[in-house]
Amino acid sequence: MGKAFLLTGRPGVGKTTCLRNVLELLQIPAGGFFTEEIRERGKRAGFSLVTLDGRRSTLARVDRVGPPRVGKYRVSLNAMHRVGIPAIREAVRTGCLVVIDEIGKMELAAPAFRAAVEEALQAGVDVLGTILSAPHPWADRIKAHPAVRLLEVTPANRDSLPRRLARELAPPG
Repeated sequence: MGKAFLLTGRPGVGKTTCLRNVLELLQIPAGGFFTEEIRERGKRAGFSLVTLDGRRSTLARVDRVGPPRVGKYRVSLNAMHRVGIPAIREAVRTGCLVVIDEIGKMELAAPAFRAAVEEALQAGVDVLGTILSAPHPWADRIKAHPAVRLLEVTPANRDSLPRRLARELAPPG
């Protein structure tokens, strides 16, 4: 069974930065995606999915029409199906480190995303991701998965955590 480290913590504490720093320290093959803010005129207007190989798609926007809705954002399930889910599945297929930033309410709107996360955890590959801290029935099951080590990112540990995770995920030898 592969190792799975899922980072949780309050919004803005540095979970994504921690993931990026782990990848920089490891320098090993990885696939998957990051979620990035879309900012316009100094305000958050939405979120993009950005794969580790450079593909990008808009996941959610405040001015998008149609369901599903998460808070003030309308989510594009198409973005998840075209970019996010294939990035996870390709990383699993090639056996590299699977990066999932993040397992959150917007991403969970796509049932196929949930399936891809479960596949990654069962595949015996290493997984590094972030997961919402708020209670959610499906996410809570993932947090309790036998392969998952849940780590809370705090201001006190966010600078040392990347080195610790890089040591845990480094290939033997």
